[in-house]
Amino acid sequence: METGLLDAFKREYQQLLNQNLQALVEKLDAPSVIKDSMIYSLEAGGKRIRPLLLFATLDAFGIDPKKGLPAAAAIEMIHTYSLIHDDLPSMDNDDLRRGKPTNHKVFGDAVATLAGDALLTYSFEVINMLSDEFVSPSAKVKLVIEMAKAAGAEGMVGGQVADMEGENKVLTLDELEYIHIHKTGKLLKFSVLAGAIMAQANERLKQDLSAFAHHLGLAFQIQDDILDLTGNQEIIGKPVGSDTTNHKSTYPQLLSLDGAREALQQQIKLSKEYLQKTDLKITVLNEITDLIATRDH
Repeated sequence: METGLLDAFKREYQQLLNQNLQALVEKLDAPSVIKDSMIYSLEAGGKRIRPLLLFATLDAFGIDPKKGLPAAAAIEMIHTYSLIHDDLPSMDNDDLRRGKPTNHKVFGDAVATLAGDALLTYSFEVINMLSDEFVSPSAKVKLVIEMAKAAGAEGMVGGQVADMEGENKVLTLDELEYIHIHKTGKLLKFSVLAGAIMAQANERLKQDLSAFAHHLGLAFQIQDDILDLTGNQEIIGKPVGSDTTNHKSTYPQLLSLDGAREALQQQIKLSKEYLQKTDLKITVLNEITDLIATRDH
């Protein structure tokens, strides 16, 4: 459940991010249809969990979160590109995303594919818009390398491939965790790690924050699987039961619904334990963790 502090934090930084995302795309010297397609999915709503984690990590170090805005925008562009491609007929073939027609239903498969490509490539330009006075050139290189790993074959893309290959199969728990650690968890972890890199954190802090984000990413996906069975379609913004329709293994399928809920609480417990080790100002990060555990969409 959100507190007044988290609610105010979300309002301020979600609004700032949304305005920045639109401005970044609008200023591109590109065909209007590709910009319209990019903005359509960027403006489709969403929780903005990854940018919020970056902002909250900077806040935990006592740094003005606004300084990390270009990195937050880059992360959201990558996340949005992945959703556009996920929804395509060649992948999950979804008609709805966040209660609206998916990008390819509005702009066609070709433009939707290219809009995803454009968001991915633009993200690397955008992350380099971080102020040189705030982030050194060597730190920017580190951010770019870590973002590429999180988004690419060793991260999100690899997880997406394993997810597709796992359809129509009964996976082991280890195989399912591999999918979710890579498809969802790597970019979520990068959101926290990016804040630590910008804050010039020492290795111990980076390790504890990475472990926090690792367990948080698993918790996020377990709750996703639970909501696919128990959620409200109007709130979720897409059909309930899509994992079953697509013949995908899920935590409730492998562990039972009660077992999945127990696994969720265990991951939340572990994430908070690592967060407590940091001795940072963790109030907002802690409340985002609670939000992930209790979210309804």
